[in-house]
Amino acid sequence: MRIIIDGDACPQSVMKICERNAKKYGIDLKIVVDTDHFITSDYEVIVVENGNDAVDYKIVQIFQNKDILVTQDYGLASLVLPKAKGVVHTSGFEINAFNIEILLQSRYISQRIRKTGAKTKGPSKRTKEQDKEFEKILVRIILS
Repeated sequence: MRIIIDGDACPQSVMKICERNAKKYGIDLKIVVDTDHFITSDYEVIVVENGNDAVDYKIVQIFQNKDILVTQDYGLASLVLPKAKGVVHTSGFEINAFNIEILLQSRYISQRIRKTGAKTKGPSKRTKEQDKEFEKILVRIILS
């Protein structure tokens, strides 16, 4: 079991929570980013060329059975979900077989709205409650 972080657009507080719990539970952790991001960590940072979905492709390539994925990307989550121990959205909820279809549908609808030139609601300011909920879910998955 490893924690794999989709480092593109991952909040710093989430990375710190992942690093702290990887250390606490003796779990390997990998952060995957493209060349547009500069991240330092005590854990492995895998840097891929900047390109459409390059980080996602790398994560799918290195992802193993029972790994834990941390991401905001529902498409990526759907690709690794069958072999993941768990997938945690950076906002503090678990992505699983019960909610992935509705999450993908909402992503599709938002994309269609943006293609018409309309705006969709962007992310709200991160809260301490989201960090607490994220950590609670991450630890539950680690210990399950």
